[in-house]
Amino acid sequence: MKITYHNVIKPSEKINPGDLIELLLKNRQIKDKEEFLNPTHPSKISLTDFGFKKELKKTLKLLKKIKKDNQMVVVYTDYDADGITGGAILWETLHHLGFKAMPYVPHRKKEGYGFSKQGLDNVKKKYNPALIISVDHGITASEKVSYAKKLGIPTIITDHHLKPVKLPDDAEAIIYIPELSGSGVAYFFAKELFSHFKHQTSNFQLLTSNFKSDYLSLASIGSIADLVPLIGPTRSIVKYGLESFTSVKRVGIKQILQQAGILGRKITPYDVSFIIAPRINALGRLEHAIDALRLLCTTKEDRAQKLANRVGDKNRERQDLLIKAVKEAKRLVGSRYSVIGKMPKILILENKNWHEGIIGLIAAKICEEFYRPTIVLTESDGFLKGSARSIPSFHITNFLRDLKKYLIDVGGHKAAAGFTMEKNNYNLFSTAVVKLVTPLLKEEDLERTIEADVKISLSKLNIPHVKELEKLQPFGISNPQPTFYSNVEILDSTTFGKSDNHLKLIVRDVPTEKPITDYRLPIEFVSFGNADKYSSLTKGQKINVVYSIEIDRWGGSEKLRGKILNIV
Repeated sequence: MKITYHNVIKPSEKINPGDLIELLLKNRQIKDKEEFLNPTHPSKISLTDFGFKKELKKTLKLLKKIKKDNQMVVVYTDYDADGITGGAILWETLHHLGFKAMPYVPHRKKEGYGFSKQGLDNVKKKYNPALIISVDHGITASEKVSYAKKLGIPTIITDHHLKPVKLPDDAEAIIYIPELSGSGVAYFFAKELFSHFKHQTSNFQLLTSNFKSDYLSLASIGSIADLVPLIGPTRSIVKYGLESFTSVKRVGIKQILQQAGILGRKITPYDVSFIIAPRINALGRLEHAIDALRLLCTTKEDRAQKLANRVGDKNRERQDLLIKAVKEAKRLVGSRYSVIGKMPKILILENKNWHEGIIGLIAAKICEEFYRPTIVLTESDGFLKGSARSIPSFHITNFLRDLKKYLIDVGGHKAAAGFTMEKNNYNLFSTAVVKLVTPLLKEEDLERTIEADVKISLSKLNIPHVKELEKLQPFGISNPQPTFYSNVEILDSTTFGKSDNHLKLIVRDVPTEKPITDYRLPIEFVSFGNADKYSSLTKGQKINVVYSIEIDRWGGSEKLRGKILNIV
């Protein structure tokens, strides 16, 4: 493992809170400090700020006619947390504006990701819409959009995924904003519809409130869940979206928060990533995601409670399936690669019994464990369904697109991808993967790197510094929580938790010959779930530690607490 850091603060140097912020913003290549620290509220950002004046004009003209003729609009959304939250925003906006509108969520197993001929046939038969609007998909669906046109259904694409060489030329309009999530695109698109049709609705106050609160909270869930960089307009959505949870009105979100035990507290990106989004995702992974959308849109308390219970049950089932599958995947890695004595640069794992809805999660766990791109496949309806996750230095979707001759379809981002393949192409595909990856990935790319922002004496960090750091929140992709690298001495080491699986250290700066006024002030460091990993640590031992630091405000007092990322 390699430790790197961007800056060094020498023991003789002084650093005030403002200087520390400047260093961190420079590390993150943030040029507009004021906009980053005080981003524009999303309610003041227009879709036309991203361009799309021509597309918007065409869209509004089409919708105006559809509304006048009382024709149907279908919001055809993806089944993950980003698609479901974005679909909820757009469908509900159309509904409150007086449109005849229905949401459509494809079945992961029966119809697959995004548009499919089967899904479009179902929409045609069930709703016979005058328009389909996609949410969080469609940019790669040129053939399917042409098929919808043959069915007599115009299509508008709203998406953020990696753009293909050929765009869906038969779409009426394409609203493509890669710096946003699917739900972020849906938020700004829906806000434009509201702005145009607001004088024709009796729900003006409701929608005005929603775009300042409830819809922002939904868009923040989708943005964080889909790992979109928290910079620019996405930072605005997430910052104000997280704040809006305190005033959110929809009973579905309240039920999720209540069942998770986090209702009434400040919601963080961690809460969204590991508590809220997995619940929304659970139904789409194992069954059908339409009930997740219903949960987010219902106005009835009893229905919200029943749907939230169902979502919670499915999430626990998903967790159990994942634990079992990850154990099987790790055994497969061990048995397969212990024979050849060296692990390849990319891992390909397949098991026909793994549930299609969790193969992406399996890939993420294995990628994290062995620190190399990972492709996981399972069988589904006579095909192989694949999901891939990658390390920061390797663009997995571009890589798979170079292998498209073996695939039926592929799409995704730099760090994650999904695809479908004929079963008889597996051997050719796996051979081509190994051959293609060899010159692209160097051995040093596969060395896990822990990157700290600043190498610093622990005693130089105090509560005013950390309060200043809080201005950088919310933390996430492209704006990680600030990290530090220090040489410390262990004063005490204990374990805690029901299973004694958490570690608590009391540490201070390593004493030097030249006295430092406050170096002896101890600070508590914690590491959750890693007591066994660090079981050899003893009192008096000197260690190098990479950590983040926060203010523990328990019981009304304030004290610093470090969270251990790694010890070397």
